[in-house]
Amino acid sequence: MRDIFTEIWSTTKRNKLRTGLTGFAVAWGIFMLIVLLGAGNGLINAQLKQSSRFLSSSMVIFGGETSKPYKGLKEGRQINVQTNDLKTTQEQFDGTIDEVGAQYYTSGVISLGQQYISTQIAGVYPNHPKIDKIEMMSGRFVNYIDIREKRKVLILSNKQAKELTHSEPESLIGKHVNVGNFAFKVVGIYKENENGQANAFSSYSAIKSIYGANNEDVGRIEFTFHGLETEQANESFEKDYRQRLNANHQVHPEDENSFWIWNRFTQSMQMEMGLGIIRTALWIVGLFTLLSGIVGVSNIMLITVKERTHEFGIRKAIGAKPWSILRLIIVESVIITTVFGYVGMLLGIFANEYMDATLGHETIDTGLFQATMFVDPTVGIDVCIEATLVMVVAGTIAGLIPAMKAARIRPIEALRAE
Repeated sequence: MRDIFTEIWSTTKRNKLRTGLTGFAVAWGIFMLIVLLGAGNGLINAQLKQSSRFLSSSMVIFGGETSKPYKGLKEGRQINVQTNDLKTTQEQFDGTIDEVGAQYYTSGVISLGQQYISTQIAGVYPNHPKIDKIEMMSGRFVNYIDIREKRKVLILSNKQAKELTHSEPESLIGKHVNVGNFAFKVVGIYKENENGQANAFSSYSAIKSIYGANNEDVGRIEFTFHGLETEQANESFEKDYRQRLNANHQVHPEDENSFWIWNRFTQSMQMEMGLGIIRTALWIVGLFTLLSGIVGVSNIMLITVKERTHEFGIRKAIGAKPWSILRLIIVESVIITTVFGYVGMLLGIFANEYMDATLGHETIDTGLFQATMFVDPTVGIDVCIEATLVMVVAGTIAGLIPAMKAARIRPIEALRAE
């Protein structure tokens, strides 16, 4: 075996260009496959991370603008979510809707002594942390007693609390801070999402009573639901729900612009479908890239064997067995594809790590929240190894077929070859 390796090394040094081209075809195919799959996985993981920020079986209702005239009223009327809409949601859909809440937003300055932060304050119901998947670090969230008694309570993110205290966030619990001209008691600290645009939270009734200019305006409605397992079921529910809200405002029953329904379930279904298409496309492109590398290796191995036909004739003339010639070509093919496949795999992994270190930390501001474009743009080591093995097997087969032909050729015919 040592003699075989020595001979392969000698042959490689004599044919540097041929070996380099073979190695490049192998390394490039594996490198591009890993980079393409890594980049695709980075995009997919980022989308999954954003969608996981919300409970999929939930909806948020926003006011909109009418697009159709109705009962003598012109189109273009601004529609706000009002108290009777909240009542309709709570009372007329109890077979589907579970927990109903509302959101009312205002901007304010929260201060403690000389320290202050400017942030958005959301008045919410107790179901909000379930819908927006808020993770409490200490203390508690808003409860129904806060809602009923209009308690001026406040829940801050860990980063907001640290800005106000310059110490451990938990030390702020139980203390009063100023929100404009009002004193609010801090009752909880939640973990700020690294991509989120953090809000302070308080009881809906307190924020609404202090900052609500119109007592009938609710802000937004949010609720959880069950039993809507298909896209058709969701569309049917949304149509019925929108028609009942439209009736509260004398809006055409078929007007779909009067209210905006953010259905996280259908959004999740559409995203899964889109991500499935992306995954399939990535694998198709990646496999074609790998195939181009296999074709390159095959062509070079065919040329290699043809060029060495004369050499094989001499070997057979001095007593070499067909198996020894066959083994020499197979081992050479395996070594070249393995070494350069490993190099391509390492370069692909390095490229993915570079994407993770650069693009993986860049965010865009959507207005509602900040989103990371790339999250963990890598592929599993199993994929890397499998791709390398495919290239090794392909290179071996590419060399095996002409090698078998060369091993069977008669020495006199091989010696005549040019």
